[in-house]
Amino acid sequence: QVQLVESGGGLVQAGGSLRLSCAASGLPFSSHAMGWFRQAPGKEREFVAALSSRGIITDYADSVKGRFTISRDNAKNTVNLQMNSLKPEDTAVYYCAARRTGVARYDYDYWGQGTQVTVSS
Repeated sequence: QVQLVESGGGLVQAGGSLRLSCAASGLPFSSHAMGWFRQAPGKEREFVAALSSRGIITDYADSVKGRFTISRDNAKNTVNLQMNSLKPEDTAVYYCAARRTGVARYDYDYWGQGTQVTVSS
C-alpha cells in the first residue's frame, strides 16, 4: 500500500519560511517523479513544484519560482519543499504526490492527505 505522509505545515508570518516534508512508503520511490500541489479555500488544486526521480529536473509554478525549492533524498524516501519569503496568498493545504513517469504538472498516481500552511499578514 502506497503512503505519502506530509509534515511541516503550520502558521507563519508573511516573509517567513517553512519546510514541508513528505515521507513515502510502499512504492519504488527512486523511480517516481515527485510533486507538490496546493489548494486554497474555494479554489482548485494547483501545481507548485515537481522534481524528477533522480533530482535533476525541476519545474516550478511562476508564483513560487525563486522562493520555493523542491528537493529529495532517495535514500530516505523523502521529498521536501523549502518555502521562503512566504506570502498570505501561499495559504493553502499542501499535497505531496508521486508520478510513475517523468516530471509533469498533471496525472499524478499517488497523493498524500495534505498539510495546512497558513501565512498571516
